[in-house]
Amino acid sequence: MAINKGGAVMTNPVRRVFLPLFLLVGAMVLAAKPAEAIPAFAQQTGQPCTACHIGAFGPQLTPTGRAFKITGYTQGGGEGLASKIPVSLMAITTFTNTNSSLPADQVPQHYGANNNPSLDQISLFVGGGIGEHVGGLAQFTWTDVDNTFHVDNTDLRPYVTTFTVGGKDLVVGATVNNNPTVQDPYNTTPAWGYPYILSALAPTPAANVMLSGSFAANSIGTTLYAQYDSKIYVEGGVYNTLSPWTLQRFGNDYSIGSTTSPAPYLRAAYEWQWGSSAAHVGAMLMHADVHPGTGLPYQTTGLNGGDHYTDYSADAGYQFLGDGTHIATLQANYTYESQNLGATSSGTGYGAKYSLNQIKANASYWYQNTYGATLGWQKTWGPTNPVLYAQSELSGSANNKPNSNAFIFEADWVPFGKDDSLWAPFMNMKLGLQYTLYTQFNGGGTNYDGAGRNAGDNNTLLAFAWWMF
Repeated sequence: MAINKGGAVMTNPVRRVFLPLFLLVGAMVLAAKPAEAIPAFAQQTGQPCTACHIGAFGPQLTPTGRAFKITGYTQGGGEGLASKIPVSLMAITTFTNTNSSLPADQVPQHYGANNNPSLDQISLFVGGGIGEHVGGLAQFTWTDVDNTFHVDNTDLRPYVTTFTVGGKDLVVGATVNNNPTVQDPYNTTPAWGYPYILSALAPTPAANVMLSGSFAANSIGTTLYAQYDSKIYVEGGVYNTLSPWTLQRFGNDYSIGSTTSPAPYLRAAYEWQWGSSAAHVGAMLMHADVHPGTGLPYQTTGLNGGDHYTDYSADAGYQFLGDGTHIATLQANYTYESQNLGATSSGTGYGAKYSLNQIKANASYWYQNTYGATLGWQKTWGPTNPVLYAQSELSGSANNKPNSNAFIFEADWVPFGKDDSLWAPFMNMKLGLQYTLYTQFNGGGTNYDGAGRNAGDNNTLLAFAWWMF
């Protein structure tokens, strides 16, 4: 959701992969019986948003929400015509203030140097279940920031079923998705992790690990997963980037490059549920060999060989749900990335082997699923890396280091999403105020870019209204 060149290794991607994908989405749209789909999943299930979401608003999932996702978005229970309409709309409007205005030559088109209201995105969701074994979710987004339309997060479940093994449920399924971790049931992973909303106009640190968006919406992944006794979750599969032809039509582009071979992805987690609490620990592994970009849209090159990235990630979370009056959550994720930048470093005189570390953690409290407060911490660090982090105004690093450190404070109000809410279950809204404080940005605290900008100049106040229909 919120929201991330040709050489891609795919043969006839539209016919072999995306034709079945769009047929499935189309089936969700057109099916009346036995399809059970949603404008908001609450209509399909007949349950309020609080059943599946912390704070009565997505994307943070409760145990019930995780079960709904793992079983392929197929749970029913809703009644009437609305429970069979598989379309939902989302709109996000924001106001962004940074501590110091953007340099004149870095201001986005149609916006000012500071204090910008914005229509960040309008999204169409198509999702829900077709019978007992097939379901999915697809998002299509337009943003006013750069006036573009693109295919956003997509998570399709071609087949999910449940067996009984040793007196316990074993859920087995398959996913076809376009963003590693978008299919994951835990909000400690990048695709649905905190912060759940960011300004599209404020500067953000240059360094990020591969799992945090490098293959978001520019790839196609197929994975198989299983969950036993609502405790043990395992998943494995591969990702390939899409062809330049496909990316141009989907409104997306390459990030770190195009895959030269299938990129393996592995995931495991163990969850405990007791009383009104739930906790989990987990781990992820992803490796990718890529041809880096040329600097031009939709173009990568293998002339100097490839770059190689491997991410090792561990995550954990805790939720106290109580009786819905007082709710508290803790989430954390640490990722170590090994980089061999043989292609990108070729001819530069620099070495090829580097690394990156990233930790993300947050704690939140909600009162009656209506008033929420969250404190987040994000830190990225690693050795000097002149290959990826060069000096440049605003977005560069004067000392070639990736180090950034931020604290994120957020207050939210969700007046709807409950059983007795106005317009339930057809509309939900979150109003929020978020402040991001940087103590380090792109390698430094003062004059980090070599052009006189300090880390604190990028401190960001974000006010937002997030609507779902």
